[in-house]
Amino acid sequence: MTATVLKWPAPLKICADAEAGAMTEPTAGAGFARGLLELAVSKGADRAALLQQAAISEAQIQDQDARIPFGRYVALMRAAKAMTGDGALGLHYGEQVDIAEVSILGLIGQASETALEAFQQLNRYVRLIVETNNDGAGDRFGMVFDRGGLWMVDNRKTPNDFPELTESAFAQLVCGPRRLDPSYGVKAVHVTHPAPPHRVEYERVFRAPVVFGSDRNAIQLDEAWVGSRVARLPRYVFGVLTQHADDLLAALESSKSLRGRVEALLMPGLHTGQASMDVIAGKLGISRQTLFRKLRAEGVTFERVLDELRYRMAADYLGARKVSVNETAYLVGFSEPAAFSRAFKRWSGSSPRTLRAATA
Repeated sequence: MTATVLKWPAPLKICADAEAGAMTEPTAGAGFARGLLELAVSKGADRAALLQQAAISEAQIQDQDARIPFGRYVALMRAAKAMTGDGALGLHYGEQVDIAEVSILGLIGQASETALEAFQQLNRYVRLIVETNNDGAGDRFGMVFDRGGLWMVDNRKTPNDFPELTESAFAQLVCGPRRLDPSYGVKAVHVTHPAPPHRVEYERVFRAPVVFGSDRNAIQLDEAWVGSRVARLPRYVFGVLTQHADDLLAALESSKSLRGRVEALLMPGLHTGQASMDVIAGKLGISRQTLFRKLRAEGVTFERVLDELRYRMAADYLGARKVSVNETAYLVGFSEPAAFSRAFKRWSGSSPRTLRAATA
């Protein structure tokens, strides 16, 4: 009889230097940052200098699904604007870079049946591109009928602290559909920030009247747009993409908990077999007793977190990655394959060789 393997969400990939609390701050997708970096370099910016000014390493942006602190993305944007001399770089990012190249959300939009479904997926997964201080306070984007038309409203709090995010988001929301349908257009664009020196670029990019210093960030849409068909990718792709996106969201949520931070600190040294509560407490900057108490408040113990992490990683290695049983034992911290096999049978009810054979 084939053993049933529990499918765990993939571990969240975070910056290697993340310490306690680092990922409790808003984050941005590494692919999103890389897209901005590549655009700036194409406009003459020095790649190494940009990364240095933003305190981002090359390795941190190579994994599309990894996360970087949002503050580093802000620093990257501002350094890129200075180095390129392009004050409208936020607008140009949204205009020139297809979001499907830097985030799974762009692909999900192209696999959606209609524009309305694509909008719904935007709200569902926008945090995979960038988290904001609006998270937990309702949808990032709203759709309202008022002021004589249909408006898509960005509900982000304190948007004027970083208007470049409004620029890039709105440019993508307009230029993305236009790439698929050149006839696509919007009626008006409102932004809450004052008119910048590059205001002329707004009307060129949006091809619509722009109101600065408005009481909201919003795009007035053609009402016929809501039911327009998208479906640029086969429908089965939609299910595959959204499953992966759901796993990424679950991992992102996990990273906000203490358990998630403990797991993130355990993973790089899991193969050493020397993971200890004292070491992890030290990296978190708290005492062993505090770590014990806070994990208990989340309904787990350190031993359980370590045990379940080893099981999750072992199942991943044996299943998807086709790693041998002996290699897997080493990677999850066991010096003896026999001890690993006993532990795996306790975790799953079957041997690691049974799982590997079933997924070969």
